[in-house]
Amino acid sequence: MSTTEAVAAAMPGVVELTRRLIRYDTTNPPGDEAACVRYVAELLAAAGVETRLLGREPNRPNLVARVPGRGEAPPLLLHAHVDVVPTEGQPWTRDPFAGELVDGEVWGRGAVDMKGQLAMMLDALLTLRAGGRAPAGDVLLAVVCDEEAGSAAGAKFLVNEHPGLFDGVRYAIGEDGGATLSLGGQTRFHPVVVAEKRACWVRAVLHGTAGHASRVTDHTGAAYKLTRLLDAIADGGLDVLLTPAVELMLKELEKTLPAVEAARVAAFRADPSDASRLAGFDNRDIRYLRSVVRHTVNATVIHGGTKTNVLPSEISVELDGRLLPGPFDTPGFLAELRARAGVEMDLEVLVEGEQMPQPRLGGFYHRLTEVLRQHDPDGVPVPMVTTASTDARLFPRLGIETYGWLPLRHRSGTSYRDMLHVADERIAVDALEFGARCYHDLLLGYE
Repeated sequence: MSTTEAVAAAMPGVVELTRRLIRYDTTNPPGDEAACVRYVAELLAAAGVETRLLGREPNRPNLVARVPGRGEAPPLLLHAHVDVVPTEGQPWTRDPFAGELVDGEVWGRGAVDMKGQLAMMLDALLTLRAGGRAPAGDVLLAVVCDEEAGSAAGAKFLVNEHPGLFDGVRYAIGEDGGATLSLGGQTRFHPVVVAEKRACWVRAVLHGTAGHASRVTDHTGAAYKLTRLLDAIADGGLDVLLTPAVELMLKELEKTLPAVEAARVAAFRADPSDASRLAGFDNRDIRYLRSVVRHTVNATVIHGGTKTNVLPSEISVELDGRLLPGPFDTPGFLAELRARAGVEMDLEVLVEGEQMPQPRLGGFYHRLTEVLRQHDPDGVPVPMVTTASTDARLFPRLGIETYGWLPLRHRSGTSYRDMLHVADERIAVDALEFGARCYHDLLLGYE
């Protein structure tokens, strides 16, 4: 048997790959990803691909592999994380780490986020190797840890400590994308993430006059100030702001939607401060569209008070802030938050994500959409701004354009977004196979 034949015979296929990856419990925290990463290294080694393991701790390595290409395109980065969020306290109906195949779906933590997508990437690379074919350019595969807890031991470590690994890379593909947009349900969209919001988590501390709670309080009270702050952000964030990336997305949606739905989107684009113009759409879509036309701020954790009949002298509230991509800095965000609340408060930045540039939709983006159209002629690719943060925020620092590209053809009534971080996470077999085919064709012919 030749080497090529041996590689082909040893290939597990995208569905089995997903199941095997799920069976490694890589819950973060604590994030012991070593066994899973080494399994991927063994797969690649069997296909003759050289790999390197790099990390701060032995039980938290990152894998970097380079698959030689034909030299017809610049190097391309595929990045994927293997850590997953906890399952504790969630009402799972099946073992979240068994990787069971049930009624045409693979069940388990990480099926969607993002071991299924990693399996697509691996399947495409291994299929090319087994067929003796090289991708258009060198493909750099980074399999990392710690994305679910800030990326310090994962992608951030690689970018900060080993930037030379990414020399020559112009484009990168990672998670997200594939998220379902219903918008009336008559069009099947394939969102491609071209930009993402960044985290700015803040602790606000409100000070006030203490005293007996039986007396009327006033504007000097900490609880009064808390009420003012919560009321100021009750609609989800700060002032409405239509960025170029979101305006482009809305214009593309208008072009492809039926007349009634297109008119709703056009009306919202004309006045994004009026969410009533989206009436008739699914509430999930309305919340998404409202979230990408403002810096969002949500109160998540509140501490204060010691006794029911004692007015607290101090109350703290943790705020999950998400800033739109573009030239928006943290001091400006904090100043706008103070002005909107209209009360005195101390603000401490807890987490500050990397600033995301405005996207440039050039030839590589159009190649991503072309592949989707080839595999799903009735589907409509659209550029999308995601409200979440991923490792994609890190690679632009090295001059790399990043995209979230999870090619999925959804079953009717299935939502990718509904499977993220919840119990009974699962992904359809045909969705995995669709994604693997898209990755294969992209690698073979990108420019």
